[in-house]
Amino acid sequence: GAAVESGGGLVQPGGSLRLSCEASGFTPDYYALMWFRQTPGSEREGVSCISSTMGTGYAYSVHDRFTISRDNQQKSLFLQMTSVSFDDAGVYYCATDMKRFCGDTWAAQDDIQYWGEGTLVTVSS
Repeated sequence: GAAVESGGGLVQPGGSLRLSCEASGFTPDYYALMWFRQTPGSEREGVSCISSTMGTGYAYSVHDRFTISRDNQQKSLFLQMTSVSFDDAGVYYCATDMKRFCGDTWAAQDDIQYWGEGTLVTVSS
């Protein structure tokens, strides 16, 4: 695959988890990178975006709990999740539309060029 996520697993409500994504099929330095998530029976939704210039965007449901970051030298993308709730459970995917900036439509998924394979986050007490 173009990218491989890791860091998913079981987390208790209120807990923290850090997801990672390493790009292998493309050089991420010049592109905006995103996190999406999907739960069974629901459409995949945008979680967060970070541009090539470190600008960030978040879904309202996570904006005060999650932090997106990137390390271009490691070709990696991260998502620090805190105060996790049951609604945060799902398969998390990293992706890129190979544009420089997040813009207003990064969550629309229409222009995604690469998807990672996904990592599962389970929330349970």
